[in-house]
Amino acid sequence: MGDVAVTPGESQAETATLVLRFADVGIATYVSLRVVGEPSRTVTWVIEEAALQAALDELTAALPDPIDTETRRDALERAITEGAFASPATELAIARTLGAQLFAHEAWQLLLDFVSSPRAALFVSPSARLARVPWGLVAMPGDDGHRVIELVDVLMAAPPNIVHSSREPAGWGGRQGRPPLLVLDPRVPGQRPDSPLGSVLGRPSPDTLLAKHFGELMQGRKVLPEVASSVDLFRRADAGRAWLEDLLAREPSRLLYVGHATAADGDVGHADRAALHLADERPLTASDLMALRLPVPPRVGLLACASGGDYRFDEATGLVAAMILGGAELVTATLWSLPTAAGYRLFAPTNDADPMSDAILAVDRAHEAQDAGRAVNGWQRERMRRWTDGDVTASPLYWAALATFAVDGAR
Repeated sequence: MGDVAVTPGESQAETATLVLRFADVGIATYVSLRVVGEPSRTVTWVIEEAALQAALDELTAALPDPIDTETRRDALERAITEGAFASPATELAIARTLGAQLFAHEAWQLLLDFVSSPRAALFVSPSARLARVPWGLVAMPGDDGHRVIELVDVLMAAPPNIVHSSREPAGWGGRQGRPPLLVLDPRVPGQRPDSPLGSVLGRPSPDTLLAKHFGELMQGRKVLPEVASSVDLFRRADAGRAWLEDLLAREPSRLLYVGHATAADGDVGHADRAALHLADERPLTASDLMALRLPVPPRVGLLACASGGDYRFDEATGLVAAMILGGAELVTATLWSLPTAAGYRLFAPTNDADPMSDAILAVDRAHEAQDAGRAVNGWQRERMRRWTDGDVTASPLYWAALATFAVDGAR
């Protein structure tokens, strides 16, 4: 399908909003796709257990997260060299499998009915078992193979328990002129650069893509922390929770965190154990963030391992929820662990590509746009087209992992 341009700044009232909701009940998953304001156009269907499990097993085998006794290195090698996301042909096959198993024919038809310019917005509320599905990547069965993200802009609905909680949204309109807060690969105490909690971005250098990007950003506006050179933004040993609390109090426009996150364990009710690793001995958990009531800016980027895993739990109180409760209106996070640049180059067919930095730059730029979630979608579409045209450096292990959660009318 050809691209449908989305004009920045157009009234959101001109675009339709659809809601896709999943619920696991016993041995089946119930689904509804509805058009906000047009209840008569709702489509409902049921996914049987066998079909659901088959699709999820294929997805699990494609991701760079360890399975059973795999080491993290083993998981990276599998995902990059032989998993379904290793080549455009195998990726399209799994995208079509997901499209056939998770979407009814009538649902695809409804999405096709709402192809427009600017694009309609689809808000997804998955069940716990479907929390890692990259919804934009999912393809329509058949020869055309239209992707969901080609038909609509895909956003994640914030968990209902969070939306209806007491919150004080920061508001992008009043903050967009403020400096952004950049927390880039903080140095975790006691961790060597090549250890499990070591460097995500490698040795800081003024010649890296990221250092050049943030250097250009600093020429046009102030950033936090205030530094003389963009290299000084990386691998800071002082970037602990007290440092973060002080800088958040200065009301930045947005927050970009790139580093390590620890996903919560699999027990029901423990989503709040998900944590960000700062330059402290103890990581900053979602529970800590909620208890400290830190003032979070309206937009947050969390480029860290499975930082967007809230929906994997019945009580979705993970890192995304903590950011929204603190004031964020829009949070871009990741559905699974992103391979570091060094990890990718170990097994990738080319050793000079840096899709991790590309993803960070994309989120940073998108979060300056009027409609940040739509801008993230735009980058994902561009990467998807490069990938399907044969550019294996445009790996879906990165672009498909990004998910943007939005509340309060943010797009």
